Amino acid sequence: MTIPTTASGNRGLQLEQNLIFEQDTPGMTAVDLPAAPKVSERLGEMKNSKPIGLPGLSEPEVVRHYTRLSQKNYSIDSGFYPLGSCTMKHNPRLNEKMARLPGFADVHPFQPISTVQGALELIDTCASWLKELTGMAAVAMSPAAGAHGELCGLMCIKSAHEANGQGHRKTILVPESAHGTNPATAALCGYAVESIPANAEGRVDVAALKAHLRPEIAAVMITNPNTCGLFERDCIEIAKVVHDAGAYFYMDGANYNAIVGRLRIADLGVDAMHINLHKTFSTPHGGGGPGAGPTVLSDKLAPFAPVPMVVKVGEKFEAEEHAGHGAAKQSYGRMKGYHGQFGVFVRAVSYMMAMGGDGLKQASGDAVLNANYLLARLSEEMTPAFEGPCMHEAVFDDRFLKGTNITTLDIAKALIDEGVHPPTMYFPLVVHGALLMEPTETESKATLDQFIASMLHLARKAKSGTAEAEFKNAPMLSPRRRLDETKAARKPILRWTPGAGDAAKQAAE
Repeated sequence: MTIPTTASGNRGLQLEQNLIFEQDTPGMTAVDLPAAPKVSERLGEMKNSKPIGLPGLSEPEVVRHYTRLSQKNYSIDSGFYPLGSCTMKHNPRLNEKMARLPGFADVHPFQPISTVQGALELIDTCASWLKELTGMAAVAMSPAAGAHGELCGLMCIKSAHEANGQGHRKTILVPESAHGTNPATAALCGYAVESIPANAEGRVDVAALKAHLRPEIAAVMITNPNTCGLFERDCIEIAKVVHDAGAYFYMDGANYNAIVGRLRIADLGVDAMHINLHKTFSTPHGGGGPGAGPTVLSDKLAPFAPVPMVVKVGEKFEAEEHAGHGAAKQSYGRMKGYHGQFGVFVRAVSYMMAMGGDGLKQASGDAVLNANYLLARLSEEMTPAFEGPCMHEAVFDDRFLKGTNITTLDIAKALIDEGVHPPTMYFPLVVHGALLMEPTETESKATLDQFIASMLHLARKAKSGTAEAEFKNAPMLSPRRRLDETKAARKPILRWTPGAGDAAKQAAE
């Protein structure tokens, strides 16, 4: 059955519309303001001589425009994201309500300390939870996000080496299975980076790691669970050989959502680890923010933590703002203005207090259970990248598409027609044609079963050999069809100009 063409361009409730600038009606306005008072001009030659280009629309037109735009966005409130805890798991609305409380939403960093005792107590409470869950000695609360937390940890490591007369250690070891931000952060911190290969199981090659250890090594950075969705089970051995070599063990905590409440990071021998509050403790991170990356530290690194620090003096809280004083005597300094992402702290504390230790433990278990359910069911038609169970995410390669002329990208585009946001594609880089799926703990079995049915249907259709054209033209049912992604990346159109839309339509016709 072919899809009918409509005179309006609309497809049922999927309504077409021009850009808001193209809907301009001169003189139209959604507000009725009193006339501006007469004032003497002070702009001189800078006075604007022509309209500034804002469109004139009525109130119903404005409301409809932005409502229609919102309906074209896929969101966690409308459907399932296989992208995982990075940005796309459910965020309890209670947390949002707490963050909007006047005493939290209206607080200002320039207020006198005596007027923000509640805010400082909340930061201290959040820090206490993180130390309790990880078993670590201290936590730096100010890092703004995951990579910022990585930088914090490496700055502490660098400061510790210099304080111990080990400033010659200028190299960081980073396994292939680690997050891509790890080598970037090391380079930003002034270190050389050496890559450690993964073994056939997708984990750190311990023998190769040992072979790289020498007096120039400052630290090893390991993501655990790693980007292949696997637990680095040799962490304790790795920590021992790294420490014996005089180096430190940094653990990337971006995937902490899979292990929170189930093991203490300190028991693995970790010296520093950042925690993405926006991944593990529910805070929304879609659209690029807000995030928070507090960094937990071992007793060896704790003295070098950055300022500001919240400290309790008697029954009151104080903020140590300056390195070289008091609790911050050996601090390497400040890496962010003010006291971190306070609104994220409010949400994280709300989540932790609501869940409790047992609830957090169940959540991480459910996240791993859901990922392994996907792995088991989808293995009927798809090819897992590695043998055995996974942790928080299931990774498949493209061997199941061999001989079909259909790619991972084609599968992802076809998923859009199924009403599902595509999972992560072509990552991790060590997996050919990767499809990485992280369902998190917040999705029900019914939701996963629906996603599984769509994935199995597409895999079988791809293997049938009769639907190549359909895959290459997907998505067919979305507001916009497949774009020339290479051209879009190399020649993006970043500014609308009058008449550009008409010219594009004429060219298309």
